[in-house]
Amino acid sequence: MKISSKAIFKKRHYSEEFKRELVRLFESGKLSVLQLSRLYGVADNCIYRWIYKYSTFNKKGIRVVEMKKSSTSKFKELEQKVKELERLLGQKQIKIDFLEELIEVAKDELNIDIKKKPFTPQFSALDKENRH
Repeated sequence: MKISSKAIFKKRHYSEEFKRELVRLFESGKLSVLQLSRLYGVADNCIYRWIYKYSTFNKKGIRVVEMKKSSTSKFKELEQKVKELERLLGQKQIKIDFLEELIEVAKDELNIDIKKKPFTPQFSALDKENRH
């Protein structure tokens, strides 16, 4: 005996009050769409449709994007990483500025030109050993 999918999945009708209540719970931030879906046994795409229809915050043509906790924590981690990298970059820039100033002082006051000139062959310890 073959059972049709219509016999298993009956179309459910929800009251407008119920739909508005789920949208209100979502907008309050207490529950996510996934949590509402599991708690009330309603498909998440239905809840999204109701959010588009009944939300007080949603305007027509604006897509609702729900950030999961993992996405939020990852975003915070990345923000922290950016701050740390910016701090390190600032420290390196200070060091570069200091060294450039040191080179200028050595050149002006001590007549020592230690700045590398373009097209100068590099000197290494191996070259020194080969010359002797």
